[in-house]
Amino acid sequence: MAAPKKSVDKESGQKASGSPPEFTKAQELAALRDMLLIRRFEEKAGQLYGMGAIGGFCHLYIGQEAVVVGMQMALKQGDQVITGYRDHGHMLACGMDANGVMAELTGRRGGYSKGKGGSMHMFSLEKNFFGGHGIVGAQVSLGTGLAFANRYRGNDFVSVAYFGDGASNQGQVYESFNMAELWKLPVIYVIENNRYAMGTSVTRSSAQTDFSKRGISFNIPGQQIDGMDVRAVKAAGDEAVAWCRAGKGPFILEMQTYRYRGHSMSDPAKYRTREEVEKIRHDQDPIEQVRNRLLAAKVSEQELKAIDAEVREIVNASADFAQRDPEPDASELWTDVYR
Repeated sequence: MAAPKKSVDKESGQKASGSPPEFTKAQELAALRDMLLIRRFEEKAGQLYGMGAIGGFCHLYIGQEAVVVGMQMALKQGDQVITGYRDHGHMLACGMDANGVMAELTGRRGGYSKGKGGSMHMFSLEKNFFGGHGIVGAQVSLGTGLAFANRYRGNDFVSVAYFGDGASNQGQVYESFNMAELWKLPVIYVIENNRYAMGTSVTRSSAQTDFSKRGISFNIPGQQIDGMDVRAVKAAGDEAVAWCRAGKGPFILEMQTYRYRGHSMSDPAKYRTREEVEKIRHDQDPIEQVRNRLLAAKVSEQELKAIDAEVREIVNASADFAQRDPEPDASELWTDVYR
């Protein structure tokens, strides 16, 4: 994976320089725990899928944890999040309960969509998480609509619409860009560029591989960020959020990240080498970066192991709940249906 380019200054359009701002110890510990929760949850989900406890589609977020964790650190209560089908990490980062997320994966009553939505269709109005969408790019126009609602109501909330490098080539994405800039809507478009979309390298599928430039023809500023460094993500998120809250319109953040697993659990990922994946894991893993900084700051190995143990306990409990919880009653087939 090529080293991420420097971010683009939103006013001048020039490449910015310098390292991301340092985190406090408390920020590092919070980021480590949140990323570990996502990593361990996704590992457990992969195990349950292999056991047949999870059916249908299952797209894991392993390797991309710094993106959503860093962005959530830049948001405030009331800001909205919407994403595509690689969504479990976003749910957990928004504060949704691990039991409810895992129960939805296994199709149980205690799931966030009562066991009827599965991996790609979970929502939480309480946590301002608006899905989980299985149609490629659909969340971009919906996220733009959330921003329109914020503008209409006169509040200062920001909508964050996540999508990938593959969805970036969808027509509705550009229709949304145009509307958002025309009406100066407070929406941040976060492009999670994990390089391969469903299985084709961006160099083979995209004429313009610098996705931060995708808004140029609409006068939307963009930055290209090291999406494996939670500090860089948070710093870019802070800038984009401030831009939106000031009424300046939309902002694009291209997060250069990497997924360790295939597109979904059914994807063997033969389009890339094992050596490539292992090199990214060794050199750029978002969790190891934080862990190494904490160790350098004299945080003990024992304290870090205790955080991991706490997270594993939460995840194991969610797996137990998701397998014990009853399946929905047959009568649920006729509820939540709109004509």
